[in-house]
Amino acid sequence: MRLLRWYCLPLLITWMGVALAQGEATRLAPWTLLDQFDRPYTLEPDLRVLLVARGMDASGLLDEALAELGGDYLERHSVVFLADISGMPAPIASLFAVPAMRDYGYRVMLDRSGRVASRYPGKKAELLWLDLDNGELRGQRQFTDAGALRQALQALGQ
Repeated sequence: MRLLRWYCLPLLITWMGVALAQGEATRLAPWTLLDQFDRPYTLEPDLRVLLVARGMDASGLLDEALAELGGDYLERHSVVFLADISGMPAPIASLFAVPAMRDYGYRVMLDRSGRVASRYPGKKAELLWLDLDNGELRGQRQFTDAGALRQALQALGQ
């Protein structure tokens, strides 16, 4: 009987740890990045949604989804868009990509080193959606379809 207790104790501790972890929300570590106009943005607690793109396809999804909603839609609904451009050669980024982003109707937080985007899981072709509440992660979704992304964005306004 005593031997059985020693085998069950680690199992019980593991179960308790899992139960506690499920009850806790993950707080996002603060960061500051520059946008396409070299204006700083610091992650704020009132942010509702953080969108993270690691590639051109994912960025294109947002551009397509916002075509009907307007460029100021993100700001009006406390949404921030983070683009990981660390894989892009610096001359290409500074001479072509970033100047092209200045024509967007919305701000793009540029992660030039990949140090911020790497904190959040996701694939290069997917747009990662992080639901936040007072700086804590409450849920996440991945989008590969602009229509589904548009519907999710529209739901923020309801």
